[in-house]
Amino acid sequence: MAGKTEDLTLLGRESPVPASPEEAVLERVENPHADTDYLARFTCPEFTAICPVTGQPDFAHLVIDYVPDNWLLEAKSLKLYLASFRNHGAFHEDCTVAIGKRISGEIEPRWLRIGGYWYPRGGIPIDVFWQTGTLPEGLWVPDQGVASYRGRG
Repeated sequence: MAGKTEDLTLLGRESPVPASPEEAVLERVENPHADTDYLARFTCPEFTAICPVTGQPDFAHLVIDYVPDNWLLEAKSLKLYLASFRNHGAFHEDCTVAIGKRISGEIEPRWLRIGGYWYPRGGIPIDVFWQTGTLPEGLWVPDQGVASYRGRG
């Protein structure tokens, strides 16, 4: 975890994908607008994890919305963290909630929500949602933009 831009260990450097989510480093930087409520969004339309039972890949479209407080989530570290799930066995619910909790623990946002829109397994899509904190009154939060399942394409 970093604080100032010069403290970052991944940005601007060659960085291999971590072998597991536990090994992944999430970095943060100071929020230059900590006195202002605003929404930041990360979208990962090609998230992949492994089914812990079958070993088959599972795919999801993740949308992470947060209202920063003192910290911003550094994007490259998030990308590497999410990529570390490619060989990680966990159920949809576990992946989605664990990612939300990990990010929240690192950056301590005023509010955070994650939507995990999972592609079907056995013909049934599983969508998982988690949030923490209190949404500031009057803040515009757009729809996450992922349609209900109809082929998700």
